[in-house]
Amino acid sequence: MKKYRIGIVGATGAVGQEIINLLEKREFPVAEARLLASSRSAGREIQACGNLEVVQETTPESFKNLDIAIFSAGSSNTQEFAEIARRNDCVVIDNSSAFRMEKDVPLVIPEINGDALESHKGIIANPNCSTAVALMALFPLHKRFGLKRFFASTYQAVSGAGAEGVTELEDQVKSKITGQTTEAKSDPVFQHPIAFNLIPHIDDFREDGYTKEELKMRNETKKILGLPSLQVSCTCVRVPVYRAHSISINAEFDSPVNVPDARTALENFNGIELWDLPNALRYPMPINYSEKELCGVGRLRLDHGFSNGLALWTVGDQLWKGAALNAVQIAEELINRKCLKNL
Repeated sequence: MKKYRIGIVGATGAVGQEIINLLEKREFPVAEARLLASSRSAGREIQACGNLEVVQETTPESFKNLDIAIFSAGSSNTQEFAEIARRNDCVVIDNSSAFRMEKDVPLVIPEINGDALESHKGIIANPNCSTAVALMALFPLHKRFGLKRFFASTYQAVSGAGAEGVTELEDQVKSKITGQTTEAKSDPVFQHPIAFNLIPHIDDFREDGYTKEELKMRNETKKILGLPSLQVSCTCVRVPVYRAHSISINAEFDSPVNVPDARTALENFNGIELWDLPNALRYPMPINYSEKELCGVGRLRLDHGFSNGLALWTVGDQLWKGAALNAVQIAEELINRKCLKNL
């Protein structure tokens, strides 16, 4: 079996560490795992794909003789190095928002639009975490009934804000329980207390009252599904959960809907686990879908607000299907479809 030289940009971050974990877990054919990060992390030693690797500072020279580079170090890092990597015949899979809406850059969830990889030009974008989780549930229903519009409310875990978000929640919970006040941070992760609280926005507000995070759901969904006229309204909420995002969806379809056919569509879709026995209190919850490759769907029912509507609840690990896993799956699909230049 041919093996491939993989670069991981942002290797010391939360998503970078999960990428390493999943490359090993899924037995990806790795010839070399080149761990790249900022100058602050250079020199660290990390076990990766069977070897003890030394983290290197990301420079223009980092991408020579690589087949694939998975970027998970933010938009500015991608904008600085992605084109350099591409010029070195290294295919870029990017987890940031830098190129998601670029016309010539495929925005890919392999189970949904993997065929878009066949026309890539060296850079491929990963969707936003909540978009990926929502579409894993919506796409099989779209194939069966034809999606017309949907409303989504997200319940997003603190790890979506990085390791610092988890630490901030832990510190605040300890402070509440013990009654011991902790020193206030000069630059907190969240604008309000997150322990025992909900914060009804993620990312910056726009003039129309929506946040950038909410518009990602709208814009990315239209691109991935190829539905430019799709109507989408989203509210994103940060919740005091460590890991895995949950999304409540109310969707309207072109064709008449029924629950048995909807269940069949979901059960037959790769990557989805229908966990829907509400009378037995069995439905997806974040605690059950952390570090799980499948996304869970439950609370499936006819929506009384639409003539052809379904209401549902979906949960997925935003560090896996919402980021690291989807990126590794894209790399696997590139190989399967022979879409790398050296194949």
